[in-house]
Amino acid sequence: MEVLKKITMVKLIFLFFYSCYIQANASETAAYDFDQHQVKTALEIKSPNSNTIWVAPDEVALEWSTLNMDSEKTIQFYLSKDDMVVQDLGIFKNTNITHIKLDKSLPAGTNYRVIGIELFPEDKFNIAKYATALFTIKKAPITKNKIGKEISDSPKKTAPPLRSSFEGRSIKYVDVLNVESENISINVWDHGRKDGDVVSIFLNGEAVVSNYLLDYKKKVYEVKLNPSKPNDLFLYAHNLGKFPPNTVSIEIIDGKVAKNIVLNSDLKSCEAVVINVQK
Repeated sequence: MEVLKKITMVKLIFLFFYSCYIQANASETAAYDFDQHQVKTALEIKSPNSNTIWVAPDEVALEWSTLNMDSEKTIQFYLSKDDMVVQDLGIFKNTNITHIKLDKSLPAGTNYRVIGIELFPEDKFNIAKYATALFTIKKAPITKNKIGKEISDSPKKTAPPLRSSFEGRSIKYVDVLNVESENISINVWDHGRKDGDVVSIFLNGEAVVSNYLLDYKKKVYEVKLNPSKPNDLFLYAHNLGKFPPNTVSIEIIDGKVAKNIVLNSDLKSCEAVVINVQK
């Protein structure tokens, strides 16, 4: 089950404009002569555009065109809303079209963009990138069953009445997970670039990960859930690192199934998930 994968626009802006900054400050006598030695690449996203309306959680088509990029080159695409990346759409070879499953938790809105960035450019002074105009995403319609109750294609992820704050920070529940065992493993690692994030992870108010400097390498923790009630697992940020907020990837394994989630937290709020032990 895919969950909401959010990272802040601060990180994306850094990637998006890094090449522009270098190019603007490069010396006129730099070793690269683009006219004679380098061929500039370019990227344009054709769909979605300003007239596009996507429906979540449908599968949608992403179309683009490029200049001076062969089919083996890779491009990373993001979906953003309100200056926040809300879904990592993936990394694709330069085939000009792909199909993507929208996250079912995406809210309706008219202020979405898709952003594309060329990966591993041959010329670091010229990175192809593109951001679409604003377009619309709507939610799939809700149907009714025979007794008149509203149903959707999947259960609604509503948080039970657990804690709403911790040490003065608000807690936002972003997902509900069901596992088959009360004994689970939690793998923790840095999501995105390593930027000095220090975090703790709390289960039912007790720290299971304390003041941990996130790394790319997974660190494994064994924890025990309470099988008689919903368990809340939340991320607590001790700093903001170089690129706030703190973002951590967590893999939850119950012995049979592994589930990946991404949590974001800053110095005012914590993202959390609810974990239920199925009986």
